[in-house]
Amino acid sequence: MRRFPDAGCLMSYGENINDMYRRSAGFVDRILKGAKPADLPGEQPTKFDLVINLKTAKALGLTIPPSLLLRADQVIE
Repeated sequence: MRRFPDAGCLMSYGENINDMYRRSAGFVDRILKGAKPADLPGEQPTKFDLVINLKTAKALGLTIPPSLLLRADQVIE
C-alpha cells in the first residue's frame, strides 16, 4: 500500500499486494485444474506492510518515534 504515502499521506498499513497476487495464482491454478470456485476457501491476507512518509511528517511538525520507524517496512524520506 505504498501508493498513499507516495501521494503525500503520512502513513499506511495494509496487505502486501505482491503476496496477494502470488496467492491468487494458486487459486487460478486450482480453477484451471477443475476445481469449482465456490468450493475454494476464502482467505485473508497474511502479510502486511507499514509505510511511513517522513517528508509529510516533517511538514506537519510531527516526530515519528524511532521504535515505529524500525518496525516500518518502508520509510519514504
